[in-house]
Order: sequence, then structure tokens, then C-alpha cells
Amino acid sequence: MTNYFDEAEPQRVVAQYPLGERFHEHVVSQSVDALHALQEKRFQRVVARAWEIPFYARRWRAAGLEPGAIRGLEDLHMIPAFSKSDLMASVEQYPPFGDFHGMNDAGNERRQVVFHTTSGTTGVPQPLFFGAWDREVQNALLARVYTQQGVCASDVVHSVYGFGMVNGGHFVREALTHFTRALVLTPGTGVETASEQQVRLMKRFGVTVLVGFADYLLRLAEVAHDLGIDPARDLNVRMLSGHIPSDRADALSTAWGGAQVFDWYGVGDTGVIAAQLDDERELTVFEDAHVLEIVDPDTHSSVADGQVGNQCVTVLFKDTVYPIIRFDTQDLSAIAKRRTGCLRRTRGFLGRSDNMVKLRGINVYPTAIGAMVDQLPSANGEYLCVLTRSGGRDELCVEVEWNGNATEPERQAVADVLNKGLGVKVDVALVAPESTEDRTGVNVRQKPQRLLDERQD
Repeated sequence: MTNYFDEAEPQRVVAQYPLGERFHEHVVSQSVDALHALQEKRFQRVVARAWEIPFYARRWRAAGLEPGAIRGLEDLHMIPAFSKSDLMASVEQYPPFGDFHGMNDAGNERRQVVFHTTSGTTGVPQPLFFGAWDREVQNALLARVYTQQGVCASDVVHSVYGFGMVNGGHFVREALTHFTRALVLTPGTGVETASEQQVRLMKRFGVTVLVGFADYLLRLAEVAHDLGIDPARDLNVRMLSGHIPSDRADALSTAWGGAQVFDWYGVGDTGVIAAQLDDERELTVFEDAHVLEIVDPDTHSSVADGQVGNQCVTVLFKDTVYPIIRFDTQDLSAIAKRRTGCLRRTRGFLGRSDNMVKLRGINVYPTAIGAMVDQLPSANGEYLCVLTRSGGRDELCVEVEWNGNATEPERQAVADVLNKGLGVKVDVALVAPESTEDRTGVNVRQKPQRLLDERQD
């Protein structure tokens, strides 16, 4: 019987998915043709494995496909895409884990499996499965991100990704401890370690790097000031890395005393897909590990470079427990013009197609409002969008947390800023600090909820 490390093969992991200088030598510097050949080889392996998984076999046959029909990446468009809703339907039909995994090997022996769930931000938590091999590849790829962004052995890294059943905190801790020599603090979210205590830990242990989601990292800077701790003067934070929308990077850097701010993108099912590796805000796609399509949200057909669409991902190393082929994340992005060597870049996370509000023909993404709120001098950065229906028409009210007593002229000025930025009229309410946090969950969730739908069916 094998153990986890036998199946993980860590030396093969770093040989095939290199970090540091070897990443540049063996991945970035290769030709586009060589990269495509590598993708083809790895794609064939994951397709063969997917045919052994009931979820894929039944969906692909329903689409008229049979083994051998998918000859290579040129046939990728023939494969039906799937999303979280399809996975949750599988769980409902085949409880409790669904039929999209292959936890047992050919001899019906249980493979080494790492089991987590999603955070449930968009609904009921989804089961997540990782074989030992693909778990460690994911860890190595995230370590690739951190080392390329500048994390080194002398750093003390403070991670605010959640623990419990969710994958995030465990994934980040494993990546840093398995493939770097940085020291890692794991306080998690505000519900796991109070925000005030987190700031004190940063000061006591000389934290130099913060990793997490933008909203909570901004919140921690505010908490530091409330405690009389100036991040620029009293703390040693030099770098932040996490899920950082480009329009909030400057606010984060300012809040943390001019620290460098880096973004990366991935989801629980796939691990890290793309990351910011230089001063440009674009994200480099790790195409040795993923095939990334930008697709129309309705048709799942590829859109032109530069056009916004859903990120649809095929993972080239997940050939053990849970293969992923054409997973529609429903996260929006677009292919950028520049490349990092042979690797394409994206514009990063641009919102969710399933969290979009259409007002008078205009698409409004609640996450895009954060950058506008950051520019308001008396706002503390926290907000909540409340969607209602009146007289048969959808209306959106943005509650903005406001320091001090808000006046009507101030409310109207904020409304003017949001209406201009969004291109459509919304209502605005200036509310007291901390009045939205119970509904957004900013102190307890990895990803705060910025949209509350109160429409009556």
C-alpha cells in the first residue's frame, strides 16, 4: 500500500513544474510551438483519465462524443463545458460526494485523497477532491507565484485565508511550507483570530508579507490605526499578495505604508491559474499547467483576445482523483496583448458573470464599486449593494460606510461619483462604520458578499 508521499512524487513535481530560475529557463523561454506540444501531451493524459470518471463519460456521450473522438486541443471546443451548478447537481444525484471524482484506483483501492470544500460564497459548499500528485503540483505552482513575486527565506508570511473545511488556508500553508523556506503564520479569517489580535501578531513576530483577499487586508490596516499602530512606521510589511483587483491595489499599498502589491488568480478546483509577476497589473497564465479559454457566458464559444468573457479552464496535471476539463469558473477576464515569454497574460479578475446586475440595459458588477468607494475621503472602504424591485423595475442601493455625520450634499456627491463610474443611476445611502459587516461578512469570510438580493420572486 502506498502512502501520500509515494503518490505525490515531490521530486517529479518540481522537475515537471519548475520554480525560480528553472521556471524561466524551462517554461518562459521555450517557444510557443514547444509549449503547445507540452500541452498536447498532458491534455491527452487528462482526457484519458476523464473517460474513466462517470460524470465526464455520461456528459460527453450525451453530447455525442465517444472515446477517441477528442484527438487533441483542436477538439477542445467539442467538449461541453461545466460549472459549479453541474457539480452540485452531481452531488444531489449521487450523494454525498457526486460522481465527478475517481477516488478508487483500478483495483478498487482508495487513492490518497485530500478533501475540502469551497467557502459557499455563492451557495452551498461544493466538495473538492485532490490526489496527492495534483495537490502537490498545485502547491508548487502557488510557491512559484510567491517566489517570483519576491518571497524569500527570511520572510515572515501572515496568511488570512480561511481554514476549517475550506481549501484556501490549507493550500497556502502547504505551498509555503513545502516549497519555500519562509516562516508562515496562519491566523486565518477574523472569526478564527480576531482582527485586533492579528495586528498584534504582525507586530510581535515581525511579519513582512501579507497574503489574502483585498477586502480583509484593507480592513486590517484600518484596525491597526484604531489600535494606534501605524503600518508604515510600526510594522515591517513590505509586500502583499493575494486576490487583489487592479483597481484596489493602490489603496492597499497606501494603507500598508507603500508595500508592493501583487495579484494572482485561481479557484478551489484548479489551484492558481495566473499571477502578476512584474510591475504590470496583467497576470501571466501558467500555460504549462492549464489551458485557459475566455468564453461567451452563454454559448461557451471562445471570444476574441481583448474581449471580456468567462474564464474556462482545463487543468493539465489533474489526472488522478478529480480531472478538470473545460470548467467554467464564471469569473470574468480577458486576454491581454502582452506575453511573458511564450505565456499569455490576462487582465485578471474582472467580476463574476453570475453576480452581475443589469440596470436599464447596463451591466453593473458589485465588485467594481470598491475602487470608487476607495476614492471617497470620508468613506472607510466598506460597502454593500442591495438589489430590490419596485414597480416591475430593478433598483440598486449602495450602502457606503461613512466616517462622521453624513450630509445630504455629501450623499448626492457620492451618488454622482457612482452614477458616472457605473454609467447608470443608483441610489446611495451613507451609513455608520461597521453597519454593513454582519451582512457582508468582511471579518469572517474570505470573500465578503457585496450584493444582497432582496427582490421578491
